[in-house]
Amino acid sequence: MLVIEDEADIRQLLRTLLEREGYSVAEALEGRDGVRQFHQTHPDIVILDVGLPDLDGWQVLERIRDMSDVPVLMLTALGTERDKVRGLNSGADDYLTKPFSRVELLARLQAVGRRQVSKGEPVTTFDDGTLHIDFAHQEVTVDGTTIILTPTEYRLLATLARHQGQVLSSDQLIELAWDDPSGLAPSRVKYAVLRLRRKLGWDESDEGPIETVRGFGYRYRSRNR
Repeated sequence: MLVIEDEADIRQLLRTLLEREGYSVAEALEGRDGVRQFHQTHPDIVILDVGLPDLDGWQVLERIRDMSDVPVLMLTALGTERDKVRGLNSGADDYLTKPFSRVELLARLQAVGRRQVSKGEPVTTFDDGTLHIDFAHQEVTVDGTTIILTPTEYRLLATLARHQGQVLSSDQLIELAWDDPSGLAPSRVKYAVLRLRRKLGWDESDEGPIETVRGFGYRYRSRNR
């Protein structure tokens, strides 16, 4: 299990409770370190705090979802319905508000573990017959040709593919695909999409599967399905 939490007292509490229940616990204090440890250790469950330094919990969750469908329990002091809905819509399996009890924590962990077993093998790739994305290794090919992308271009493509058919606004894409989304103008997305299309083999006259929905945003729509 991986615990990504910057508050030392909560992190120690979680380790104590979880180790008593037989879990093996790895810890990360910051978002980027959490993503790195996730990639290296492949934990079976992640407890993820929303309020992290550098990358926040939403950004970490998006990167985890680019690599794996492992169960993620969001842990936060934000207890509004809007925050909970955002967490679940972003790919979290459950949401626990601080302060929490030992009984509730363990019950929620057992519940997300059972749901993961029922889901079967996690989805680790995307393939529509033209575009193939290996989320575990962050590798992209188009018609069998490897495409070299920058980290931001990869996250942008992975986000669009994971939300295939769904229109995402420029603000949503900035939040999900950029390391530091603060202060970035929506025009950054337009130019990033143009560069991404060129790298994938599509120019301005051929948008390819990455469609511009005027006045709303962008979506990935496979031409092969």
